[in-house]
Amino acid sequence: MSFPQPRPQAPQLPKHLLRTIDCQQGAVRAVRFNADGNYLLSCGSDKSLKLWSVSRGTLLKTYSGHGYEVLDADGSYDNSQLCSCSSDKSLILWDVATAQVTRKLRGHAGKVNCVQFNEEATVILSGSLDGTVRCWDTRSRRFEPIQVLDEARDSVSSLKVVQHELLTGSVDGRVRRYDLRMGELHVDFVSSPITCVCFSQDGQCTLSSSLDSTVRLLDKSTGEMLGEFTGHKMKGYKLDCCLSAKDTHVLSCSEDGHVYCWDLVEGSLSLKLPVGKAVVQSLSFHPTETCLLTAMEGRVQVWGVEPEETEEDAMAT
Repeated sequence: MSFPQPRPQAPQLPKHLLRTIDCQQGAVRAVRFNADGNYLLSCGSDKSLKLWSVSRGTLLKTYSGHGYEVLDADGSYDNSQLCSCSSDKSLILWDVATAQVTRKLRGHAGKVNCVQFNEEATVILSGSLDGTVRCWDTRSRRFEPIQVLDEARDSVSSLKVVQHELLTGSVDGRVRRYDLRMGELHVDFVSSPITCVCFSQDGQCTLSSSLDSTVRLLDKSTGEMLGEFTGHKMKGYKLDCCLSAKDTHVLSCSEDGHVYCWDLVEGSLSLKLPVGKAVVQSLSFHPTETCLLTAMEGRVQVWGVEPEETEEDAMAT
């Protein structure tokens, strides 16, 4: 007699608020986990970039050098460097430990919306209001980009790079995927201005959010629509979307103060997370664990599967 297999456990969702960080840097424009998920970066409208401990919510470093609000940031794989971009049209490469500016990169003709290191942190990629993506060599002393991609017909709002593939989203309504090794470009037309793009963890799909209040999941190689996720509100703000660490759920910010979380396969709404009364400006999912960061006004929230045990709880047990 064989026993039936136990039913697989439903994926857990980060529905418990673990802590709120008052960043004290004006409005938080973006929040990002670092490569291993132990730290977070907050980009402020007061021109500063801040590094925090996720588990303690404590401020570790402040990076000052931009001339206007900071719009995006990324950490290198080894946590030794940061890059950030700003409405001042520049990018800055930072030394994490000293908080010193390693290099300031200028060349974009408009504000720089998005920035990311490649996996080896040898190249920084930046997308701008000027409609270009620029690639910068982090080790060179040259001040010009090593490559400029100017296919977009409007502002480049979002980019993601994984190995030799670059994904970009533009206000022109197109998701572009560049195979940097083969020199190929694939374009998917979505008709509404794109606010955020990302790859699935398995590399088979692309996710894009747009100003028609829809998040779309596309097959990377064929462009076939695999899913549409709606219910949230995204009409006038550049808001983030992402996939959970194991590709089980699709998440999106919303202008109604919630984060919406859908089951990727079924398309049904699994969780509507009440963050607050304002626009949820940004979100970031932990690279391996079920942990979520959200940003609203001047604060960052850390969400987890279980409420954290407080010292009082520990003493009571």
